[in-house]
Amino acid sequence: MIRKKILILANSDSAIFKFRAELIQALEKEFEIGIGVPFGDYINDIRNDKYTFFNIPVNRHGHNPFEDLKLHNKYLKTIKDFSPDVVLLYTIKPNIYGSIACAKRQIPSLCNITGLGTAVENPGILQKILIVMYRFALKKEHTIFFQNEHGRDFFRRKRIGVEKQYCMLPGSGVNLNKFIPMSYPDDDIVRFVFVARIIKEKGIEEFLEIAKRFHDNNLNAEFHICGQCEQDYSDILSELSKNGIINYHGLVKDMREIYKNASCIVLPSFYPEGQSNVLLEGAACCRPLITTNHPGCREAVDDGITGFLVKIQDADDLYEKVYKMYMLPRLEREKMGMAGRSKVEKEFDRDIVISRYLERIRDAIN
Repeated sequence: MIRKKILILANSDSAIFKFRAELIQALEKEFEIGIGVPFGDYINDIRNDKYTFFNIPVNRHGHNPFEDLKLHNKYLKTIKDFSPDVVLLYTIKPNIYGSIACAKRQIPSLCNITGLGTAVENPGILQKILIVMYRFALKKEHTIFFQNEHGRDFFRRKRIGVEKQYCMLPGSGVNLNKFIPMSYPDDDIVRFVFVARIIKEKGIEEFLEIAKRFHDNNLNAEFHICGQCEQDYSDILSELSKNGIINYHGLVKDMREIYKNASCIVLPSFYPEGQSNVLLEGAACCRPLITTNHPGCREAVDDGITGFLVKIQDADDLYEKVYKMYMLPRLEREKMGMAGRSKVEKEFDRDIVISRYLERIRDAIN
C-alpha cells in the first residue's frame, strides 16, 4: 500500500526539534514525511534516513519582496519535487507563501498561527500589507490553527479566513514524559531563570533590572539567562556576567538540567506569543512561574496558585512579584510548582495537540 505524503514547512529547524518531534513521530505511522526548513544548528539532531529534507532558507525579519518571491518559488519547486498530499505550515512567511504555493498546486494545506508576531500585532503599513496578504493566501486554507484566543479574535476581526477553518490548540503542548516532575532544590539559594530569545519584546530589560536590584540589595538569589542573543545585548550580558549579577548560558539545547536547578521561571514577555513553551516546560517540571498578563503567557498561570502574573513592561511590579516569590518559604514555592504540573497535565498535554492535528489532517485529504 502506497502511503500518502505530508510536507512540513517552517522557518526554523530548532522549532521542529523542540516542539514538533512527537507530532512528526505520530504522523510517521501514516505518512511519508518531508521537512522543509533552513538548515541550522539543530539539523543534525533531526536529520535521518526516514524523512526527506529540503534546505529552504527563510529570512524571518526581512521585507525584501524579491527575496520573498524567491521563497515562494522554492516552495513551489519543493511541492513539485515531493508531491505531497497535504502540507503543514508554521509561522508567517511559510503560512503566506506556502499557502499560495499549495493553492497553485491544488494541495490542501493547514497553517499555524503560533503567535501574531510584532509585524502583524503592531499597527502600521506593514500590518496592513500582511493582513491583505493573509486574506489572499488563506482563502483556500483547510485549517487555520491558533494557540490562543487573542490570535483567533484578531483574525476574526480582520476577516482573515472563515470560522469553519479555525481550530484552537493549547499551544504546542508539552511532552509530559520528557519534562517530568523534578524534586525542588533544597539549598538556600533562590534561582530565577529567564529562557527566551534575547530580544527586548521578551522582557530581557526588565529581567536584567530586577537582577541588578537584587544584587544591589545583597539578596541571596541568582539570575540565570538562557537563549540566543538576537539583538544587541551581548556586551550588556557579558558585563553583568563578569560582575556576578547574572549567569548567561547562551543557547541551551536541552533545558532539563537548567529546570532541575531552577527555583522559578520568569518570562516578562510582551511579544505576541502563541503559547510560551518555556512556561509549559517549566510548569511540567514543577517550577512556579512569573510572567506577564499577556496573550500566550497568562494562559499558563493560575495567578497566586501556580505562580504570579505581572503588568507588561513594569519593572516595579515585576520586582514586587519576584521579591514575593523570593520571600515565600521553600515549601510554598514547591507547592506552586506541583499545582503547575497538575495544570499542564489537564490543559497542555502534547497528546491533546497531536490528536487535533491528526483529526484535521485526515479530514483535509479525505
